[in-house]
Amino acid sequence: MSRHVLHSAAEGSTALEVTPEVAGWEFSGLRVLRLAAGESYGAATDDTEVLVLSLSGSCRVRCGDQVHVVAGRPDVFTGPSDFVYVPRGADFEVVSEEGGRFALASARCDRTLAFRHQPAVDVPLELRGAGHASRQVHNLCLPGTFEADRLIVCEVLTPGGNWSSYPPHKHDEDGDGESALEEIYYFEVADGPHGAGFGYQRVYGHDGADIDVLAEVRSGDAVLIPYGWHGPSMAAPGYDLYYLNVMAGPGHERAWLISDDPQHAWVRDTWTTQPVDPRLPMGGPR
Repeated sequence: MSRHVLHSAAEGSTALEVTPEVAGWEFSGLRVLRLAAGESYGAATDDTEVLVLSLSGSCRVRCGDQVHVVAGRPDVFTGPSDFVYVPRGADFEVVSEEGGRFALASARCDRTLAFRHQPAVDVPLELRGAGHASRQVHNLCLPGTFEADRLIVCEVLTPGGNWSSYPPHKHDEDGDGESALEEIYYFEVADGPHGAGFGYQRVYGHDGADIDVLAEVRSGDAVLIPYGWHGPSMAAPGYDLYYLNVMAGPGHERAWLISDDPQHAWVRDTWTTQPVDPRLPMGGPR
């Protein structure tokens, strides 16, 4: 298996952990917690900022003498989660009374911002693409939707049979129309009537970059993208696909700017004559 593909741990409260050291880069990180009823997790942010959101269930996040509640959701396919932002240089604790799974997206940063909560109703929902490239994006913590220092976080829902993160694109160098960002894709896949679902993720290099990934992904898997073209994220027919994107980079400006693979960029022009997939939006109207 590629060194760029990570799998969920079978046991323990930490289902997945991606640090800059694990990934071999500088900024982006992700921890996925699996908490039993009444269980807690405590940590220090040190030189990172952290976003706590629900994959399933609810929790309380304590930082100093302040507490915010993540009301959460039953699962990732029922709409966006509310979330809590924990600043650099803070001790914090996550407690779940009834148990659940929680994503802690992180980025090494310089500024110290306020500890705060963002309601789910304030998370912008966007439908991108059309036809078999239709997908739903929850713009959780992007420039223009939520203030952070370096951290960029969104999540994408792709109906079964559709392609997402398409056309293939990259963001691995700062320049005109592109920003350098390390990226984590964390996946969950809806189960079918007879077992667990699956999808696929493609990553490939340019200018001699040594990355070539075509990975089957299941719930709890992550794909690390330090550079290169990435996409499509493919939802197998019959199995809706979710992924959480965590990004951060060295740029002085917090920006998410991409370049399409010129071989496939023409696909965007075909969307003007196609309807958006009627299965969207998932999780009810917004």
